[in-house]
Amino acid sequence: MSTRPDSRHRTGFGSLPSKGWESTRVQTQIAPRHATGGASADQDIGQAVDDRTRELFVAFDPAEAMVQQLDHLRPDYVALHDLGTTASRKLLAGIAAASQRPVQRLLFRRAGGGTTLATIEFIDCVATNRKTVRLYSTAVEADTVVRQAMSRVLLARSSVGAVFVGDLPAHALTTALEPWREAALRSDWPCRRMVFLPLGPGAALYDEVARLRNLTRIEATTTQPVTRPAEVWAHLCTAWNTMQTQNHPGVDPATLPLLPTAEAPATPQASVPAAPPRVPAAAPTAPVPQVQLTPMPLVGAPAPTADEPLEHYLHQLSNLAGVLSVCAFDMASGRPVGHAGARPGPDELSRHGSSIVNVIMSASRILGLGAAVPDTSITLGQHHLVLRALPGHPGMALHMVLDKTSATLALVMLQLRRMDEALLAASRSGSTPRTG
Repeated sequence: MSTRPDSRHRTGFGSLPSKGWESTRVQTQIAPRHATGGASADQDIGQAVDDRTRELFVAFDPAEAMVQQLDHLRPDYVALHDLGTTASRKLLAGIAAASQRPVQRLLFRRAGGGTTLATIEFIDCVATNRKTVRLYSTAVEADTVVRQAMSRVLLARSSVGAVFVGDLPAHALTTALEPWREAALRSDWPCRRMVFLPLGPGAALYDEVARLRNLTRIEATTTQPVTRPAEVWAHLCTAWNTMQTQNHPGVDPATLPLLPTAEAPATPQASVPAAPPRVPAAAPTAPVPQVQLTPMPLVGAPAPTADEPLEHYLHQLSNLAGVLSVCAFDMASGRPVGHAGARPGPDELSRHGSSIVNVIMSASRILGLGAAVPDTSITLGQHHLVLRALPGHPGMALHMVLDKTSATLALVMLQLRRMDEALLAASRSGSTPRTG
């Protein structure tokens, strides 16, 4: 993993007082720098457990530990982030299959107890100068608070942020991108090159990315919709290689960790500024294994399903004003069976939704009020939660998250009941529900 010059601007994002720095360095196992400022051969975060796993023991919040690690090592890397999709981890798995290099894991464990607090997946890709380029997925395995914090740290401190965007309504995109704009305006966002990769058509994304670019110093570009892994890989290579050549003007390209591309990216739409032209990589002195993209799974391809009416129903719900995320789940297992929208994701909504439904049903039985699935709305500080049985799907329930500032709960419930009728009719006939 290559490292950035020490002169790179860093400020404020999650910084900690210097008082506990020395003890923190011991706890988080930061590798020492050479006097020249370069990295040692094994300079990396944490300690190797095996060829697929590294672990880092921390005495405090994992996100703060990650900030200290990245600010000390200053690595160049690509962060793969998801908005309303799960494409980043699929892409890592595909690259691993294509390049015959393993997807690795970085485990954050609690010092003393060894409890795993968070897990990050990444892969190291071979560059044309025989060095490696690291790709991190921001789909961190952790509880909600830790996952969101670590995801933001990884994206904010990346050299190139690649954001996969699913089929999200305009209000959900605005909600998702607003914290990034605010952080960039506070100089808490060191990343200055981001590429947005939509997995489907949608004009709202181009408008939101243009706003992000105009209000901040981020070089944000949007590609045409991508469905094939080769397209994704080509866009990543273009963004990465352009960043490397711009950051090292006059340097022989043969000495830079440029990524080999197997296919040119599609031409961006006329309304979207094109990415800077890719600088051809110099031929390496030794043969470089090219990444074969054929075995990679389709990025953004819809998962096979036998319940198209349910998918359409969830998609319609996610487009209602103020709806941030919606999930259908099996009450017996607590597993998601369908999801639409942004965060929280399906695993969280199904797990916590199942817990809430079970508690309410248990209380109802104890009070002698029966054991029917509750039709519940819960008002929090900034959000509404809606939990109810899923029409026409015995044993399943629905969990929705609404933004209080942009949703009218009573109106959403009226629209929801109208869509229930369409879902019931479509489930009986096996067709896609239609609502007027």
